[in-house]
Amino acid sequence: MDKIRLGKTELMVTRTAMGCLPIQRTDMEMAKRILRKAFDNGINFFDTAIRYTDSEEKLGAALGDVREQYILATKTPAKTKQDALADVHKTLERTRSTYVDLYQIHNYTGDIAAFDDPNSAYAGLLEAKEQGLVRHIGITSHVPAVAKAAILSGKFETLQFPFNYLSGALEDELIALCKEHDMGFIAMKALSGGMVGSVPATFAYIRQYDNVVPIFGIQHEWELDEFLALDKNPPTVDEEMLALFEKDKKELGSEFCRACGYCMPCPVGINIPTSGRVHLLATRSPYQRFLTPEFMEQQMRVEQCLHCNQCASRCPYGLDTPTMLAHQHEKFMAWYEEHKHEAK
Repeated sequence: MDKIRLGKTELMVTRTAMGCLPIQRTDMEMAKRILRKAFDNGINFFDTAIRYTDSEEKLGAALGDVREQYILATKTPAKTKQDALADVHKTLERTRSTYVDLYQIHNYTGDIAAFDDPNSAYAGLLEAKEQGLVRHIGITSHVPAVAKAAILSGKFETLQFPFNYLSGALEDELIALCKEHDMGFIAMKALSGGMVGSVPATFAYIRQYDNVVPIFGIQHEWELDEFLALDKNPPTVDEEMLALFEKDKKELGSEFCRACGYCMPCPVGINIPTSGRVHLLATRSPYQRFLTPEFMEQQMRVEQCLHCNQCASRCPYGLDTPTMLAHQHEKFMAWYEEHKHEAK
């Protein structure tokens, strides 16, 4: 597999990498099978997080015997030095490792200056690095201003940020800044939580950037097979793909939910990342799951929205979340009336 240098870390990672959030939804034996198959077929970069339930344990069970042969990236949501160090030791035990190649501050939304505090989580990772338990330190965020500040701070070796063919000038600026500061850029949300309409198209789009490595979330073996096939015969951006990029950008604009989850929890139990784009999901992906009684029971909670705006205040993209929920719900209910006869 082709590899690229992950910025100043000097790590050479496969340009097709694996995001391990989805394997927490897969049973242990299948997860081990998928992870081992990915490794056996050349993937050497696996990204997970301590808060992804049993994802780290599954990595350890599948790849513990070849730990020196793959690059492990994980994340901590810790706020303090003590908690970050505790997370490092948990990761080492779970992944059957003696070190972590890349430990990242997870989904950070605050002031980068806070990491100057000797009791911060960043200080904990620095201490772990001094002890040889962590080799490199990175950061992940969905907030553009935070991401830019992290790059300019000089504290981090990698940035993980949402990026796909729906992205625009803002993301291009971050990628260019990372290159200027020799930081690795790890692309999460390569399929934009299901909004991207073509896997080959986003695969080809991201491959145009020589300092970006996407982590594709994989839950099923058939998904892995698709990415392995694309890696063996990488598509290039053609006229048909360019037309798709323009079509999807025009259809979605910038006012759509990226499913980052910062808006949660909702005081009345609305599943905002799903309900906030439910009509888009139902019309852009296999839709049978949106016709079940269980799903409809959850979806109808939108009508209980308090308009408290807690969700909007937490949205890193500045979306008017209650209005978006109402518009998506109205469109979805009209769609549902047309398709409810298909419900089993």
